[in-house]
Amino acid sequence: MDTLTKAQRSERMSRIRSKNTRPELAVRRILFGLGYRYQLHRSDLPGKPDLVFPSRKKALFVHGCFWHAHQGCKVANIPKSRTEFWQAKFQRNIERDKLNKRALRRLGWSTLTVWKCQIKREDRLLRRIISYLGPAQPKVKKERSS
Repeated sequence: MDTLTKAQRSERMSRIRSKNTRPELAVRRILFGLGYRYQLHRSDLPGKPDLVFPSRKKALFVHGCFWHAHQGCKVANIPKSRTEFWQAKFQRNIERDKLNKRALRRLGWSTLTVWKCQIKREDRLLRRIISYLGPAQPKVKKERSS
């Protein structure tokens, strides 16, 4: 049984963001520091990927383990109340993610999903992302003419 009133639950749920989440900001900070440049939340692409690398035709999704039902993750538990609702919700999220990735592949894009729990292991995460994206493009300084 939910311990919050319907209004309290609604208030809490309304504060859950889909953009600029802490895990997403952490990944963006790491990638920008390595020299990668990207676009954010491209609404013209299926699923509005969190980070888009247009010249490479690669898209990166940063998923919360709970909301996207990360298999094998201890955070991805179904709440004890309203289990049927939550199971259906998580299943819809999983199906939507699959459809979006499939649609991106059909458009010639490749995708990578970074899970919130993977951000803690920054060294592994870096290797995985660099392996996926390839080396960052060196930033060329433009000389000023006098």
